[in-house]
Amino acid sequence: MLALGCDHGGYELKQEIKKYLEEKGIEYLDFGCDSTEAVDYPVYAKKVARSILSGECEKGILICGTGIGISITANKFKGIRAALCTDCFCAEATRAHNDANVLALGGRVVGPGLALKIVDTFLNTPFSGAERHMNRISQMETD
Repeated sequence: MLALGCDHGGYELKQEIKKYLEEKGIEYLDFGCDSTEAVDYPVYAKKVARSILSGECEKGILICGTGIGISITANKFKGIRAALCTDCFCAEATRAHNDANVLALGGRVVGPGLALKIVDTFLNTPFSGAERHMNRISQMETD
């Protein structure tokens, strides 16, 4: 299960991503927001992060205007590795090397065509499992 969340700046892109996921038969839970009316992005980042940490969802996609604030908030949760990606190379690398479990996008930065390719890359790239990457992830998780 995939968790989706956005603020008003990411609402329109989230709608495009939902259509894409439905076409691909990928199940998701939409944690909001539900319009372009101004809201606070931390509310939705927290909902998505908690759904992943609880095991309700495996991965997440968060979208705000730039992707920055929403990814910063998600990364406050131990066990969340949110990566702001603006291209497919970054999406592939963060999955293969960092085992990122949240993709962050900027709804005002990346257009829908590129965003859908980034989503596809993120969802279809496995973690390499290489020892050096596992070691680095372990270091990330330590206080």
